[in-house]
Amino acid sequence: MLVARLDDAGDVLLAGPAVRAVRAGAREVVFLAGPNGRAAAELLPGVDRVIVWRAPWIDHTPPPVTAEGVRELVAQAGGIDEAVLLTSFHQSALPLALLLRLAGVKRITAISNDYPGSLLDVRHVVDESVDVPEAERMLAVARAAGFELPEGDDGKLAVQRPLPDIAKFTGQWVGVGGVADKGAYVVVHPGTSAPARTWPAERHRQAVRELVEDGHQVVVTGTERDLTAYVASDVAVDLGGVTTFAELAAVIERAGVLVAGNTGPAHLAAAVGTPVVSLFAPVVPAVRWAPYGVPVVLLGDQEAPCRGSRARTCPVAGHPCLSQVTSEQVVKAVRELTQ
Repeated sequence: MLVARLDDAGDVLLAGPAVRAVRAGAREVVFLAGPNGRAAAELLPGVDRVIVWRAPWIDHTPPPVTAEGVRELVAQAGGIDEAVLLTSFHQSALPLALLLRLAGVKRITAISNDYPGSLLDVRHVVDESVDVPEAERMLAVARAAGFELPEGDDGKLAVQRPLPDIAKFTGQWVGVGGVADKGAYVVVHPGTSAPARTWPAERHRQAVRELVEDGHQVVVTGTERDLTAYVASDVAVDLGGVTTFAELAAVIERAGVLVAGNTGPAHLAAAVGTPVVSLFAPVVPAVRWAPYGVPVVLLGDQEAPCRGSRARTCPVAGHPCLSQVTSEQVVKAVRELTQ
């Protein structure tokens, strides 16, 4: 069996329940991911092998369509019997279905409101005007293909265990042995993959200071080292650029709360059971993409003019949906989730 989700890490983590449903009825599950989703796919329970391909119709900086690229995917997908293709409401499964047909895949299931001809064997049609959580939407595709979650599976997000030892990061500030109790600190993750989803860096920095003043140990994470250093300042632990994705999961798992925008680590928090203060820009619906299955405090004007625009760069002067969120609101939300 092949399960495909070709975009970012958060989207891949949200595919977790669907993957587990497929795995319950399959001998082997191969996950087809894009480059930005590989590390998340490798963490999903039920995934036996990950293959990576950069889709020209999905990637944020799409490569050209080439015969060589098509041959690469067809070769990697050789030997696959059946595929379940997972997409967002604004994506088409049909280009991938066509390429998998060329690879010899016999049975393909996906959502398609467009006529699929012979590209799909199971065409799952949904009302795209109705917002449902993305994890549930993808699980419905697996069910349409005939796969159900195994008995006892709660349908929440999850990661493979055990997670890496993080004592090398935490040993110097959590005491003997470097083992942090759950809730020993708050994680603040200031980066996102799109500027339209980003709370200003100076607000993050101020929130970190106020969280420390409120009695919290704070850890700042992310890949942008200049940003994490600025946000951490001289009052928080800066782990910018030093953790793998699996190590980041372990750091977030020990946190009492994660403070983050609509970005992969927010879904990683959901997968390890950590509550989230979600700084959520309404460029996509929170009903679909807010952290799933954990306590969440949602901050940001969900009725702002950018609502539903799917913009990656804010289309409204002043970025009002998030710039009006204050550091005091973040501290209050962390308090609410930790008490």
